[in-house]
Amino acid sequence: MAALLKSARRLVVKVGSSLVTNHGQGLDRAAIARWAAQIAQLRARGKEVVLVSSGAIAEGMQRLGWTRRPQAMHELQAAAAVGQMGLVQVYESSFREHGLQTAQVLLTHADLADRQRYLNARSTLRTLLALGVIPIINENDTVVTDEIKFGDNDTLGALVTNLIEADCLIILTDQAGLYTRDPREDATAELVREAKAGADELEQMCGKAGSHIAKGGMLTKILAAKRAARSGAHTVIASGHEPDVLVRLAEGEAIGTQLVADTMPIAARKQWLADHLQVNGRLMLDAGAMRALVKQGKSLLPIGVKGIEGAFERGAVVACVSPDGKEVARGLVNYGANEARRIVGKPSSEILSVLGYVDEPELIHRDNLVLL
Repeated sequence: MAALLKSARRLVVKVGSSLVTNHGQGLDRAAIARWAAQIAQLRARGKEVVLVSSGAIAEGMQRLGWTRRPQAMHELQAAAAVGQMGLVQVYESSFREHGLQTAQVLLTHADLADRQRYLNARSTLRTLLALGVIPIINENDTVVTDEIKFGDNDTLGALVTNLIEADCLIILTDQAGLYTRDPREDATAELVREAKAGADELEQMCGKAGSHIAKGGMLTKILAAKRAARSGAHTVIASGHEPDVLVRLAEGEAIGTQLVADTMPIAARKQWLADHLQVNGRLMLDAGAMRALVKQGKSLLPIGVKGIEGAFERGAVVACVSPDGKEVARGLVNYGANEARRIVGKPSSEILSVLGYVDEPELIHRDNLVLL
């Protein structure tokens, strides 16, 4: 893994609120200057770097004189709007000291859920990297709502990793990495040096998270690594308090927890499907449909569906759920929910007689379906 990081050309670096703020009391300008210096060294070595940074809401809270993170959405949006001004100013001036230009990119899930906007975002980020610019990415908290928010910047970092097909996601936090148990509660907890991204046992190790400033926790980092692995990207979870941590990782030093992606990257279009954070409905599969999808790589036919949940239109992203309730795949459905409910459990040869027309013989074609 250390050798893979050393050879990685394109990196996504996520820094949390605790690493760019003074315990929530506004931005830590000295810390941000150190991140800029390290990333400048990576750029000098020919690496492309995208920075996913928290801190806007914390900065806004400080400017507004608030001591605790608000719960109301409109107050969070207001704090983000105020804080983005300071965040951008500090990053821009810090990178300018090293002769580097920066660009602010604010995203919501809606930007990535829409196929055309997804492709536009990817093109913009790739163009910025080709120009030698450092993209500074954050969730667009000023307009985000519960339905479209990423929820934490770990998830955002993973989605950006997949979006630009980065080689590695580096998640920097205030802990040394992933421990076998929560080290704040169990002194015998041991640091996990290396593991397979997405391994079931990793989620069981995660402690509770989040302070009143930071929103994410170790579980979100584990799930982010699992998501990033779908595009073949490895993940490192390490302490941002380690001196020159980015430079040392780029030199191949093993720091923190290294989560290896040992699966082949899926096709770009199917990666887009897998990265949807919300689905519009659920199709409940029988055992035969499960085998057809998972074992045989076939399309999903109406006869293999036992039930439907949700309201959706033709072309929406829906989840395929196994008999034991686990989401095993998702894809673009060929029929709206009302039509789909009328044909489930029936052979495709009866679609015409039931609906009076046939759009497709499948509910989801295998080209528009991704296994999870």
